[in-house]
Amino acid sequence: MKNKFLQLAALSAITFFSVTKSKAQNGGSFSGDLMTNYNFYQRDSSIGADNDLYRTKKSGGEGWLSLRYSNYGFTGYLRLDVFNNSNLKDPAVGTGFTGFGIGAWSITKEVKGLTITGGYIYDQIGSGILFRAYEDRGLLIDNALEGLHLKYKIDEAHLTLKAFTGQQKNYFDRYAPIIKGASAEGDYQIGENVHLTPGVGVVNRTLDNTSYNAINATVQTYAADSFFTPVYNTYAFTGYNTLSVGDFTWYVEGAYKTHEAIKNLNNSLSDEAGNVEMTTLGYARKGFALNVTAKRTENFVMRTAPFNDAPNSGMINWQPVVAQIRPQRLMARYTPASQDLSEKAVNGNMLISPNPDLDLTVSGTYINTLDNLALYREGYFEANIRSVKNFLIDVGAQYMFYNKAFYQVKPGEANIKAITPFTEITYLFSSKKSLKVQAQYQNTKQDNGSWAFLQLEYSIAPKWGFAVSDMYNIGGGEGPEGDKYKGKHFYNIFLSRTAGANRFSIAYVKQVDGINCTGGVCRYEPGFSGVKLSITSSF
Repeated sequence: MKNKFLQLAALSAITFFSVTKSKAQNGGSFSGDLMTNYNFYQRDSSIGADNDLYRTKKSGGEGWLSLRYSNYGFTGYLRLDVFNNSNLKDPAVGTGFTGFGIGAWSITKEVKGLTITGGYIYDQIGSGILFRAYEDRGLLIDNALEGLHLKYKIDEAHLTLKAFTGQQKNYFDRYAPIIKGASAEGDYQIGENVHLTPGVGVVNRTLDNTSYNAINATVQTYAADSFFTPVYNTYAFTGYNTLSVGDFTWYVEGAYKTHEAIKNLNNSLSDEAGNVEMTTLGYARKGFALNVTAKRTENFVMRTAPFNDAPNSGMINWQPVVAQIRPQRLMARYTPASQDLSEKAVNGNMLISPNPDLDLTVSGTYINTLDNLALYREGYFEANIRSVKNFLIDVGAQYMFYNKAFYQVKPGEANIKAITPFTEITYLFSSKKSLKVQAQYQNTKQDNGSWAFLQLEYSIAPKWGFAVSDMYNIGGGEGPEGDKYKGKHFYNIFLSRTAGANRFSIAYVKQVDGINCTGGVCRYEPGFSGVKLSITSSF
């Protein structure tokens, strides 16, 4: 009955938008966009592409259709979500996710500086450490807040106030706990060279009875030295500021959360308060830029409830990642995810541009737990050379240390140490035609051993794109699975066509298992084998 109601509501909303568009002759605007993916699964047990999707379902995909209409001072938004045997929700399980309904909707109205939004809300406080309602379709993250959001701008005080209340989205349902919050952010120019954007924020989460009783029942089984009385309400506070003085920019944020039941590293509940301190200092002038970021995190778990801990679901906040996310295929396999329970991290990045034809980048990252367990190290160098006619040349190398046992929760796995030289060379035939060659080699004696990667990409702007790549395993890794993929090729053949606001792509993909990261959020995914289709459009 619920699904039938959702389908009827969705069809009614589409009809309303369509009729309104046809009648809107007084300045109203109508727009929308479509994003859809479809996979054809080709079974390959040798790389782990061997679950129910590959054995019986054979195909599956997902799509999002968004519609927006603005008129008479109102803005309406509607998004339909469709999942048919999609592999996004639980890629490692491989049972497929199927569902259809209204994925998001909202109505917004501005009244003399006060913006009122009801429905599905996407927003954040500060950098997102305290609260961030956002979506990332690549990992099927949609942590919208379903409720009411108010924003009031006081121009004469250079101050913006926000308040919200609601429940967090859980696919086509909602998590039961209630989330409330507020923030105040200023924007001040002092003289010619000094600019300040200070802010403060608070979030309160109230548990529902079912969640509270589940926590209490679990705690009742603990020994006396681990027993505690759960609380219904948790409060979190943050203060932050961006200071710009001439060539310097300094961001600082500190957050504190009152005690509550959280899951610790032993996967049991403990009663802990939490805190985060983060700062970024940057200096930039012509030909030189320096940026240093440091962050310390202790027990700062912000979830709807401790048992709502499915990967990337039920998260109230977002922890900024200190390590730099590398786009290179082999480096991306070992991207460190930001930690909620215990982390101290620092990253430094320096850019030197002695002339318009040369950029040099040097960076380093250091991440430990608070108990000084080594988690991640990186040393990185890159040179962008533009002095050769019709060529863009990028060369560099990375040294990386990665604690696989910790990040991928695989006890006993060896720490990974790897050196990865790489190059990317682009030849410009004309202003519209180019050929790009990417080559990478990752040398390591851990995990599955060393890898080589080669990709050729030919572009005819703005309509066509062609790419073919091979990721080849050389082997030589330690442990029983060290030569699991030795001698195997992982091919990728890609074709895209852009026609105005429409983009179509098709790819044959054979992908090894590993970490997939988008937007600083990472998760482990099994191997994939098959064909991927994608269509995006806007109107």
